[in-house]
Amino acid sequence: MARKFSTLRAKLSPAARAASEREFAQLRAELPLNQLRQALKLSQQQIAAEMGVSQAAISLLENREDLLVGTLRRFIEAMGGELELRARFPSGEVTLDDLSSKSRAA
Repeated sequence: MARKFSTLRAKLSPAARAASEREFAQLRAELPLNQLRQALKLSQQQIAAEMGVSQAAISLLENREDLLVGTLRRFIEAMGGELELRARFPSGEVTLDDLSSKSRAA
């Protein structure tokens, strides 16, 4: 017999519920690009139109192992988001600002 998730969740202890929420937040934070797009209920065609490229280009982009920061920024912006890059060090975090090509002096 199927049960509602809300019923099962209500039976969890506060500690188990908190652990579940932490795990969900971690999984959500680690979505691959294609799953992020799908979670936002956007199609490859919609992203392609926003970026001015073909649907095939979006498929290739989602399956690449290595992306240029500018390409990733455009993809995220096409989904309505904003890309933020952070570097983590033992001493703390640093947000990397303005990594556009115009800021890279040779």
